[in-house]
Amino acid sequence: MKKIFIALFSISLLCSCNEKTVASSAGSSEKAKTKNEVPAVNPEIEKLARVLSSMTDRCKEAIPNGNPEEFLSDLHKVLDSEKALHRDDDLDILFLIDKKHSVGSDYVPKDLISVKNNNLWNVSRNDLSLRPESYEALENLSRAALEDGIKLMVSSTYRSYSYQDKLFNRYVAQDGLELAERYSARPGTSQHQLGMAIDFGSITDDWGDTKMGKWVYDHAADYGWSLSFPRGYEDVTGYMWECWHFRYIGKEACLFQKKWFSNVQQFMLEFLHAWKQAD
Repeated sequence: MKKIFIALFSISLLCSCNEKTVASSAGSSEKAKTKNEVPAVNPEIEKLARVLSSMTDRCKEAIPNGNPEEFLSDLHKVLDSEKALHRDDDLDILFLIDKKHSVGSDYVPKDLISVKNNNLWNVSRNDLSLRPESYEALENLSRAALEDGIKLMVSSTYRSYSYQDKLFNRYVAQDGLELAERYSARPGTSQHQLGMAIDFGSITDDWGDTKMGKWVYDHAADYGWSLSFPRGYEDVTGYMWECWHFRYIGKEACLFQKKWFSNVQQFMLEFLHAWKQAD
């Protein structure tokens, strides 16, 4: 099939045909029968073109050459896996929350499960909790780590709106607003409020170089965990590099972001948000 730089293709490219007999822009092997026949276009490819055109230039640059139908196939695997975990009384696991997209002060994830010291992991505090989906994923990640002789340390999980408000204000008082906003979320904009994020280990820059940190970096995606704030993307995520902060997004989404979005979670979540809004 014809390769298309999907970050830049447009509806006109997909829909146009010339004087010659050509393959359809959707990548179909079926050719137009006459020189005046407009080839059929998969409406989802037209939608894909519209959504991609709305993304930031940095996001477009991150998307590799690829076939749009292959992209859509992978996308639907992600959406189907999210749908399988959907609960009518709570937010979807791939809900976009960042400096521009927030939740209210009254939002609390449903059925939070306490995260206590046990045979699978250690905790730094006794007031930790996670949504059921991410709790199960933590169990799976921790079992795999133990098989390699590593016991994970869970240092931060769900944070309420009021907790984040106090934390953010403390950092502002300590370092000033400009610096605080580079490493701390305003209340209502933290991934921690979703009950889907974990800070591992010491919550320091050197954690990524520890045996535990290296293992998590190598294996987290196999169990649906994604690094939220990678090095060199502060202008994209809004936050400084945090080697310890991982969000549960599911295995399919981890594969999708690695294959199509240069393994940057923010790019993928922004795309998914735009795709759903386009409906």
